Amino acid sequence: MTWSILVRDPATGALGAAVATRFFAVGALCIHVEGEVAALATQALINPMYGLNGMARLRGGEAPAAVAAALLAEDAGRGHRQLHILDAQGRMAQHTGADCVAWCGHAAGHDVSVAGNMLAGPAVVERTLAAWTAGTGDMAERLLTALEAGEAAGGDWRGKQSAALKICTRDPYPDLDIRTDDHPDPLAELRRLLAVSRERYAIFRRFLPGRDNASGVFDRAEIEAAIARAEAERSG
Repeated sequence: MTWSILVRDPATGALGAAVATRFFAVGALCIHVEGEVAALATQALINPMYGLNGMARLRGGEAPAAVAAALLAEDAGRGHRQLHILDAQGRMAQHTGADCVAWCGHAAGHDVSVAGNMLAGPAVVERTLAAWTAGTGDMAERLLTALEAGEAAGGDWRGKQSAALKICTRDPYPDLDIRTDDHPDPLAELRRLLAVSRERYAIFRRFLPGRDNASGVFDRAEIEAAIARAEAERSG
């Protein structure tokens, strides 16, 4: 019922994930991303415990292959699950259960994993992967463009309803976490939300406390000045 993409930027260490489907609020349960740890997606018949238990194990330093093997071994429904993981070191694991609904499968490239099920055909994951690989711009733009390429190839054969995009750099909480939970054109709405996030939120996020600065920046004048500079740059 879903296809998703997990990516890693080897230059910055940023990790990202994006997903689209004909299912309500896919971003709430499907994709999990934590800075300096991993990106993980559980889909088909989603097992939410994969995200909770899997990220805990990855946080502890286990390799994606070992984590995936452990999660699947404990799950009698493994044949109905799809799982893929990309960690902060670029290591990867992919699983498409034998009982997932066709078309189902996965593909991979350097620092990128794509997986999907209930799709119009293999071109959905192939074109998603190709669009990421050939893409330009920042991670958010490339992820969204990749999903749009998959949608143009047919996407979920039942239609479309929700989509989500999440990016983390150094911190356990995201730099960007946007969702379209129920919309006739979820990717178009996700692109609108991405544009809105760049107006103020993306600048504001840089000043929040994190691993590099436990207190962050709390001088409101400094924050507002940075937002004003960014707005002036956008307006030319």
